[in-house]
Amino acid sequence: MRGLVLLDEEVSTCRACPRLVAWREEVARVKRAAFRDETYWGRPVPGFGPPNASLAIVGLAPAAHGANRTGRMFTGDRSGDFLYAAMHAVGLASQPTATSRDDGLELVGTRITAPVKCAPPENKPTPTERDTCRPWLVRELALLTTLKAVLVLGAFGWQAVLPVLAEHWHVPKPRPRFGHGAEVVLEPRTDRPPVHVIGCFHPSQQNTFTGRLTRPMLETVLRRAKQAASIG
Repeated sequence: MRGLVLLDEEVSTCRACPRLVAWREEVARVKRAAFRDETYWGRPVPGFGPPNASLAIVGLAPAAHGANRTGRMFTGDRSGDFLYAAMHAVGLASQPTATSRDDGLELVGTRITAPVKCAPPENKPTPTERDTCRPWLVRELALLTTLKAVLVLGAFGWQAVLPVLAEHWHVPKPRPRFGHGAEVVLEPRTDRPPVHVIGCFHPSQQNTFTGRLTRPMLETVLRRAKQAASIG
């Protein structure tokens, strides 16, 4: 547990990508009108969840006025509202809402993280920023020694997480293709258990408002991930 705590502390002080540092801090200074009285986090956002998690949910990056404001992944924006409500419905979260770091939310056997820890302009990190941030996720997954399944939200996350997983598991070539409900089992390089990698459309407003990703679709994939991770 202490290893993850130390890692999260290190993550929150990273200044490796000048463009991301400038953007996250500008957003925290200017703020959105609806949150003008709040103090924004304005730093890299570490993962969230218990240290003995057997399921990791991997997104893209913090939202400018969501996690960049609250300091917790998928907290304080509509994508998070959609995700946590579904997680609660399938028994992976203690409550259906996520509004702040001190709102009492607890995750069940699950840790939520992202391959890019800082909010990027237009939600689009560059390949260089993605690769610069990669060692954080490598270390994070190494510390999750009970990991059995990874649910990846979106094609960007899928492409970013496979090289990370290759540090610990055998990733076939050509690499598995992303798709909603896609699943591949990776065999370990060490004495760790195999890991199930499952794809899911990202719960962005672009996907949820258009019906590309519905609550039943998300809950179905979450239940499969929960089963693969042997939770409950």
